[in-house]
Amino acid sequence: MIRSTLHVGPRAKAIGQARRTTGSRGFASSLVRHNYDSTIKNLKIGSHTRVMFQGLTGKQATANAKESLQWGTNIVGGVRPGFEGEHLGLPVLPTVRRAMEVLKPDATGIYVAAHQAAAAIEEAIEAEVPLVVAVAEHIPLHDMIRIHAMLKTQTKSRLVGANSPGIISATGKCRIGFQPLPCFIPGKVGIVARSGTLSYETAGSTLRSGLGQSICIGVGGDILPGTSLRDGLRVLVEDGDTEAIALVGEIGGEAEIDAADFIKDYRTRTEKPKPIAAIIGGIEAVPGRIMGHAGAFALPGEPSAQDKIKALQAANCTIVNHPSRFGPVLKSMLEGSAPSAYGVASPPVGAGFQRRRIHTAIRRPNVSSAGNGTQQRRSIYLTQSTAFDLLRQHGLPVADSTSTPDEGCLLAVTLNRSTRSPCIVASTSTNGGARKLKRFDYDYTVGAEDVDIGAIAQQLELDASDEGIISSLRTIVTGLVTLFAEKEAFLLETQLIASKSSAFSIAIATARFGFDDAAHRSGNRQADIQALRDTSVEDPAEIEVEKHGIVYVKLPNGSGEGEIANIGTLVNGAGLAMNTVDALAHAGGRAANFLDTGGKATSETVKKSFEVILKDPRVKCVFVNIFGGLTLGDMIARGIIMAFRDLNMSVPVVVRIRGSNEKEGQQIIAESGLPLFAFDDFDEAAGKAIELANAAS
Repeated sequence: MIRSTLHVGPRAKAIGQARRTTGSRGFASSLVRHNYDSTIKNLKIGSHTRVMFQGLTGKQATANAKESLQWGTNIVGGVRPGFEGEHLGLPVLPTVRRAMEVLKPDATGIYVAAHQAAAAIEEAIEAEVPLVVAVAEHIPLHDMIRIHAMLKTQTKSRLVGANSPGIISATGKCRIGFQPLPCFIPGKVGIVARSGTLSYETAGSTLRSGLGQSICIGVGGDILPGTSLRDGLRVLVEDGDTEAIALVGEIGGEAEIDAADFIKDYRTRTEKPKPIAAIIGGIEAVPGRIMGHAGAFALPGEPSAQDKIKALQAANCTIVNHPSRFGPVLKSMLEGSAPSAYGVASPPVGAGFQRRRIHTAIRRPNVSSAGNGTQQRRSIYLTQSTAFDLLRQHGLPVADSTSTPDEGCLLAVTLNRSTRSPCIVASTSTNGGARKLKRFDYDYTVGAEDVDIGAIAQQLELDASDEGIISSLRTIVTGLVTLFAEKEAFLLETQLIASKSSAFSIAIATARFGFDDAAHRSGNRQADIQALRDTSVEDPAEIEVEKHGIVYVKLPNGSGEGEIANIGTLVNGAGLAMNTVDALAHAGGRAANFLDTGGKATSETVKKSFEVILKDPRVKCVFVNIFGGLTLGDMIARGIIMAFRDLNMSVPVVVRIRGSNEKEGQQIIAESGLPLFAFDDFDEAAGKAIELANAAS
């Protein structure tokens, strides 16, 4: 019988360890992992770095190259398939391999659309370009899985991204990406970040504090980035120009836990370790939702934001609740004093996080419920009945409706983000926490052929010597692994129960299936899965703004008396949007929504954002928090004024604009004659928004 308790014996531990450290060429061997690790040194860019662009002649690449050249980046040429000539006074070659021979670049920036990006990355890896920077968002997940299979078999190329702002050396005047250059000056602080907008805010804070930056590594918001936070830390702790480090993390995956482990080890072996401060976005995120970034959600068994904060505290990191605090905090740490201020939580370990410090409600590690049918823009979740139909089409056993899954267990096919591999997740309990859960990596190129069914059975406390049990379990595992690859899923989560027939067999009692929307949107694949989307179970407001590139998630009220979510938020950038919700909660307010306009907020997207925010009757004030990067602050300000007038808005709006052209934007807001309140400081802006919202409630 399938039980809900777990006793992992020595054999299970040995099998699990073997599965992580041995295996085929694509995914498992410790030697292979070490080979890719040897490319971390390629992240150390500077004035010596010879940069080329794949897609140099494109509009965005051309504009970016002009800026970077003027700033001082040593761009030596580019690639355009089937073309050989000149652009911006630089040579253009028809293939990456030819460019490697002629230009001898140290790095390539890939500036092509998402549907072309995977092929461009593969071409760069095959040509052995030392550093490959992929900025495109919405590259299909399974294309990235195959790219990771390539990366693990070689020792020449290091990937940054995808969905990354890139990497920039302020000391070496080398930019490979689209970071806002006015935020960067040569200095002391190294930054490693999952969020682009939060990294820009961090850079701006260190700029205003007179510290400047050394290297900023944007690992990106994808589910499987080519470079991790830990990889970035390895570069920064050894970099001679870096005297202090800012780490920007968020929900999803275990990168921050891995980073905390590295920091602990670094402090143990280093006489004078560099001060490190960190922030985690998504403390107030809705469990089970994807918060803007493709990777900003928790898969079964992954830690919560609270778990990550605790791990970093235990590693002696100072935690900040807003990126504007990085500059003052790191400056005081460099001067030898312990930072102590509102929104700052310093070691020692064990200090509790309370409201008015950093609000982090205690949450169990996420082993998600298979019955949640939540839909999100960057993924397709199927209703359970639709998932059952798909299972039956693939010949997999589904429990009859009279079954009661009281003692079921968890079996899922998903991703192990730490090893950048697909994996099978098994647990004797569907909600017992990460301690009862085990991952079994497998080779994507082989599928279920090399999966140790006996080890999975033992993890589920089944009799691995019973051929009937093993056969039944193998049918389900093989079918799910096949379905995962064929339909480009990111999560196939099931609950298994024992059948009531006389012969012991296993059936699937519940199913929660998530598929990669980018496979259809960018790759023009999986139209049949796209057609299974049931919009009737989704929030109409979220669907309405989806086509405008806006990610909108309605947030619940608090559980306490008077904790009505009454502040609408409008933010450009997923990381900054998550942090805005978190920081408002820390200040005593409550956001009614998460809203990311995307990196290129326009007057039209601003107007559409206001429209959807104001459909929520709880909203009594709108808080606009914009960091001018790709979009200038004055352009955003004009868009806000235009939207305010066009919509005849009566709700007050608090606006905080930072970054490029921030002063111009603030001045436009202040002189508009409208009930708009412009602020420079986040705390002042948040306080005003809370005051106005509560006064109107």
